[in-house]
Amino acid sequence: MRNLPPALLLVLPFGFLSLRVGNILWCALLLGCLIVSVRMLWIMHGRPKNRRHFLAYSFGPALVCVICGQTGLFALLGLVLFLRLHRSHQFWSGVSLWLCALKPHLFLPFWAVLIVWIIFTRSYRVLLGLCAALGVSSLAVFFLDPLAWAQYRQMMRGAGIGKEFIPCWSTVFRLNVDPHAMWLQYVFAAVGCIWAIGYYRKHRDTWDWMEHGALLMLVSVLVSPYAWITDQPLVIPALLQGAYRTSRNWIALIALASAAIEGGLLLSDPIMHSAKYLWTAPLWLAWYLWVMHKHEVRNTNPVLLADLSRS
Repeated sequence: MRNLPPALLLVLPFGFLSLRVGNILWCALLLGCLIVSVRMLWIMHGRPKNRRHFLAYSFGPALVCVICGQTGLFALLGLVLFLRLHRSHQFWSGVSLWLCALKPHLFLPFWAVLIVWIIFTRSYRVLLGLCAALGVSSLAVFFLDPLAWAQYRQMMRGAGIGKEFIPCWSTVFRLNVDPHAMWLQYVFAAVGCIWAIGYYRKHRDTWDWMEHGALLMLVSVLVSPYAWITDQPLVIPALLQGAYRTSRNWIALIALASAAIEGGLLLSDPIMHSAKYLWTAPLWLAWYLWVMHKHEVRNTNPVLLADLSRS
């Protein structure tokens, strides 16, 4: 695992189980994270009577995440818990971000806005909760294995991640400019952070993590220095927001895209390292922007017509 050493607390109990039993329980835990996350999002959207949240249950990257046993769904649960708790229980919303910190590179623009938002709104309990969770988990890992951090550094130095093809646009950019310049891997993320701070500044007086955080996470995943398709369940909150505001035809587009991803897995396509899936992250972002644009136009036109009729 390439997760930071605090992830040891998640996987350690499975070391006492057989491989078969541990694998079944691990996949069940990941599936539970998906179900709980989608259920909370459905509740936060006002419990709509339609079944559009089923789109998230069948979302291709989420199912690939469960089948491959990846930790992306833990990060999704942490994100949704933050969205659910940041108003009413700020400390615990910060604690929930510990799950997001399992994959911190996927949240770089998100972290940038979070820090600015905490300072601007004086929501320091969120930061306190996150620091407390990171501190306690780091101490626990040190108690379990004092050499964990040293071993992690040694593992990452020899992992050869710079030589792997990772199907994200930051890797494509580096490989086409200078394969040996690893700093190029972070150019898109840096630009994304600058955009994110400007985006927050524009909306800071009306900032809503459910509303504005959706686009923020779509951009965060797109510009991440390292991202596999199993990291893309993080866009589920944005896709559900769009699904609740659009027609069935546009939902069908996302459903077809999910089916294409699932088909690639079932056909034994090398889905984790295949350049064929570079289209996925840009598609989720483009779909969301188009759906929200259509929603704004649909809501604005009646107002304009009413004004014209009165005049």
